Amino acid sequence: RDFQQADIKYLSKWKKWKKASSKSLKKVLSEAKGLPSYLVLWRHDIHSIEGTFGTGIQSYFSFLRFLVLLNFIIFILMFSFVTLPTIISDYRIFNSTIVNISPKIIEYNCTIYEPDGNKGLVYFYTYLQDLLSGTGFLELTRLFYGYYTVDAVWISVMRYNLPLAYLLTTFAYLALSLLWIIKRSVEGFKQSLVHDADPFQTYCNKVFAGWDFCITDPNAAQLKHRSLQYELRMDLEEERLKQKIAHRTIKEKLRIYFLRIFINIIVIAILSGCFYSIYRVTVFSQEKSNVSIRNDIRTDSVGAVQYLPSIVITLANFIGPQIFSFLIKFEDYLPAFEITLTLMRCVFLRLANIGVLLFSLWSQISDCAADNCEPCGYNYKLYPCWESDVGQEMYKLMIFDFIIILAVTLFVDFPRKLLVTHCSCKPLQWFGLPEFRISDNVLEIIYGQTICWIGTFFSPLLPAIATVKYFIIFYIKKISLIHTQKPADKPIRASSSKFFFLAVLLIGLLLAFIPVGVSIAGIPSSKACGPFRNFNTSWEIVPDTVHGFPKGLQQVLFGMASEAFAVPLFMV
Repeated sequence: RDFQQADIKYLSKWKKWKKASSKSLKKVLSEAKGLPSYLVLWRHDIHSIEGTFGTGIQSYFSFLRFLVLLNFIIFILMFSFVTLPTIISDYRIFNSTIVNISPKIIEYNCTIYEPDGNKGLVYFYTYLQDLLSGTGFLELTRLFYGYYTVDAVWISVMRYNLPLAYLLTTFAYLALSLLWIIKRSVEGFKQSLVHDADPFQTYCNKVFAGWDFCITDPNAAQLKHRSLQYELRMDLEEERLKQKIAHRTIKEKLRIYFLRIFINIIVIAILSGCFYSIYRVTVFSQEKSNVSIRNDIRTDSVGAVQYLPSIVITLANFIGPQIFSFLIKFEDYLPAFEITLTLMRCVFLRLANIGVLLFSLWSQISDCAADNCEPCGYNYKLYPCWESDVGQEMYKLMIFDFIIILAVTLFVDFPRKLLVTHCSCKPLQWFGLPEFRISDNVLEIIYGQTICWIGTFFSPLLPAIATVKYFIIFYIKKISLIHTQKPADKPIRASSSKFFFLAVLLIGLLLAFIPVGVSIAGIPSSKACGPFRNFNTSWEIVPDTVHGFPKGLQQVLFGMASEAFAVPLFMV
């Protein structure tokens, strides 16, 4: 140090200034590298939750943050490439104009689309009904597919092909979601492999290498201490249960296996009942709504009927997981497998409910009895713009899902907390505070995200609603966890839960590919609305665009699009 001070003493002013500037620059760069960590959404909140309730619950909130960011990016994509060009053209920015191509060899009846907009004096109740169902004034907005009846937009001297942009942006958000989930799944899978490799090794890692020596804040140190303590307690609980399972007698094993078979029969019966109810209610709702449209009737009873599918699905999604969570307690599994099995049952219930709803809708749209489809290829009399109808169903499911989450917190969890705290009645004390069940909460947001992936093609601004919804849900769940609920008696570890959450989310994404793919390539596009009204299906815009390329490039692209190449590539 003395030598360094002696060297500095004999340096020129220029060199002293240069050395001081270099030090300052290094310090600024070092602080700048750490700046992004402070910009991470909900960083402090999630660290606080981790220290208080453990890494299992923290992984749920981190998962919720990931979905907020994913939906925001999907919204940016759809808004930038689909909605913004129509806004620019509507307001004549950059000398932009709209190009509408007249329909080619299309029956006039197929082009008639008269949405049931609100005319004359309208009650506030009607606006509220439209806000919940996506009908009325909302049906004619940029929220739904039917609004985008534009073939091209001229922005200054550039021609913007909106139908092609609409389709490519749909592929882009699905591909982005797939790659991002796979990337995060690989990271979670590595952690899961390391943990499952040797339990003693993970114990040593927690005890001897679990502490973060960069922590200087006392509060942060306390949070880290609680987090490690919680994980060690979880490890001990799991080992205790493994020992209990190892010492079971043959009689106990037979009793448990018989009980598990019986409970699985009950689960299958519940699932079958839910699917049949949704199918019957959807068909009934569509028939009643279509009769009212045909007779030009709009009454309160008809308005209530159109909500039936969403109400039944929401009730099934709320009641089903409660029953499954109750039944799993009698099957006597390890905590990690208990959560996995409950989650898989609930996933099958919720995602299959969406599939049954879409199947019911498509059976009505493609109902060609009595020559209903002859001129247009679909039931144009009842569904002149069927894409907007599907978008409205997805919109209703998302709105009702949010209402249920909010209502359960306000009208079930908070009153239960007050009663348990201030009433000494034995039955209430026996029920106690509700547990923060990670499987149920994860499933709620995976279900909502699957709806968003399916519905974005039919409702381009649905990701914006999903972003706001999950942003609010984060604070609802945080307040509920801190003030009205308690952590589960059987905690789970974050290393396995992170990977499993993403694996289930991936199942939801793969399920979303099916209805979106069928809608794009399998069902004739509406001739009365939307950007693809001049094409038999939405997919036809791709070969139509490719035909404008040079012949050599055409052959390469058609070869890549052939089944012999595309199907193996997709499977890989």
